[in-house]
Amino acid sequence: MRNEQPWTYHRGAGPRTFGVEEELLLVDPGSGVPRPLAATVTEIAAWHADVLREEDRGEPVKTELFCEMLEIGTRPCATADELAEQLLRARTAAAAAAKEAGAAVAALATAPMRFDPVLTPDDRYRRIEDRYARLVDDKLTCACHVHVHLVSAEEGVGVLDRIRPWLAPLLALSANSPYWQGEDTGYASWRHQLWSRWPMSGPSELYGDVAALEETTRAMLASEVLVDDHMIYFDARLSRSYPTLEVRVGDVCQHVEDAVLLAVLVRALVETGARAWRAGVAADPVPTVVLRLASWRASRYGVGGELLHPLTWRPAPAADVLQALLDHVAPALRATGDFERAVRAVEELLARGTGADLQRAAYDGGASLAPVVADAVRRTAPA
Repeated sequence: MRNEQPWTYHRGAGPRTFGVEEELLLVDPGSGVPRPLAATVTEIAAWHADVLREEDRGEPVKTELFCEMLEIGTRPCATADELAEQLLRARTAAAAAAKEAGAAVAALATAPMRFDPVLTPDDRYRRIEDRYARLVDDKLTCACHVHVHLVSAEEGVGVLDRIRPWLAPLLALSANSPYWQGEDTGYASWRHQLWSRWPMSGPSELYGDVAALEETTRAMLASEVLVDDHMIYFDARLSRSYPTLEVRVGDVCQHVEDAVLLAVLVRALVETGARAWRAGVAADPVPTVVLRLASWRASRYGVGGELLHPLTWRPAPAADVLQALLDHVAPALRATGDFERAVRAVEELLARGTGADLQRAAYDGGASLAPVVADAVRRTAPA
């Protein structure tokens, strides 16, 4: 999420603004194999943006670590409707530019087809490749990152400590990566499993205050494992660029409305956590290892099996866990007018399944996974 104007912390008047960053695959429209055309597509998208009026321009389409990926984003939004409109506009612009380049965009969190990714020519990316070697080859994954405006860094740390139990259910409802290198992995979110290999990923520890977070950050950088502080890939973190809390746990979603659901739940979690922090309600001291177990279940089953319930840390049907999440954030959802929308979106998602379920349903049993990619292309930016 980007903004041309310098950000300041939220003043506490009105709802918190929020925004989304999405990573998309560039694929061949026929074969479904990823194509390394990001530089061309971003140039075409920039040219189209230049001929539009300022008020009609969206956020820029950007390159990512690999040439087969794009990053799109929204501006800070006040309402779910505004977010949905901007996200659809961004996807449509990316799809149009990709079409001119002979490709298509697909909201898939991993590439179903076998291929060898091409690193984007950039000094920082080369340093990452040198540092992490084989791990980088498995980093072509596409996520959905949600930013929510904060009042202060102190509030942000208080929220980070209090949303930890509820991040795994967000992974479950966004799961959209069952296929990897031509095979069904058996997981709903294989992207999460790939990310779990990185030493700076997953759930974070309890911090307690800003000083503890800063000390943890200094220790991580001093280890010289990280190339820079932008490589703190925890499921949730304080943004290094904006006064926002950034939740990074979700796969990119095929449906725009699923991405909006993820975003409104994240905003509600941030507001709920902030209220608890201000009221002096202690954070759940659940061990990080238990949170990793919860994430594993979410990654394995999506919403099609049992998840760890954040109030008991025992297995429970996914529908019950998502209902508990809705109950937990209901006051915050009602305050922004998002409650009915969120309830309806959860019901629809449970009825039709996640992106992982849609991918498996699109597979026709043949030798190629091209139909899976083609179905995702249609859902990513419907005409």
